[in-house]
Amino acid sequence: MAAGKGSRLGSLTENMPKSFLKIKGIKMIEYNISMLHAFGIKDIIIVTGYQSEMFEELAEKIDGIRCVFNPFYEMVNVLGSFYMAKDFLHDDFVYLHADTLCAPEIFEAMLREEGDMILPVDYGPCDEEAMKVKVKDGKVIEINKTMECETSEGEFIGIAKISKNVIRELSKASDKLMKEKAFTSYFEGALQRVIDEQDLHVKPIPTQGHFWSEVDFVQDYERASAGIPDSLIQMVTNEL
Repeated sequence: MAAGKGSRLGSLTENMPKSFLKIKGIKMIEYNISMLHAFGIKDIIIVTGYQSEMFEELAEKIDGIRCVFNPFYEMVNVLGSFYMAKDFLHDDFVYLHADTLCAPEIFEAMLREEGDMILPVDYGPCDEEAMKVKVKDGKVIEINKTMECETSEGEFIGIAKISKNVIRELSKASDKLMKEKAFTSYFEGALQRVIDEQDLHVKPIPTQGHFWSEVDFVQDYERASAGIPDSLIQMVTNEL
């Protein structure tokens, strides 16, 4: 998901999409593409919006990338981007935000797990901005940003493995939310609908202290730049 402008980063994203910001000389989008490639995932859909031509140019250089333009990116949230891409999804897939990075250990652990949906969760205290989760009997039962921090068990990091068996229900949920004009909804809004209506195994896995970062603010960018592990950098340099 790469449609947003990243306006909260100020002048850093004035002339480029947020995921084109460089950390240790490498674009965030390049980290994510290299991560997918390293684990054998070659078919990649990038939902674009702001500065979409920059993604198109990148896709021309890398086999297996399809760009899907979200013309409503200034009016809708991430759910709108999923809505634009859903008809291209026919098999198990990895959902991720282009502005989120994670250590290979988290990604590998996620791919190993079996279930309808696998959600890496950073257990512990989190802030108001976090996509918070509540877990019961080993399943995610609630996921949103409006949950009280005190009742949350941790933060969903914005990367998930989703079974093809769930695609139809997620698509139906996104259709309903769009018809309800819930344009500011996150993807997790559709996820919550599916959790509420279906008996699914939405399994959280702990990040176990491994690096991950969602870059929304300048402070996030600075933290990601300081904390990114060599193993993630090496994945990109191995492809060059």
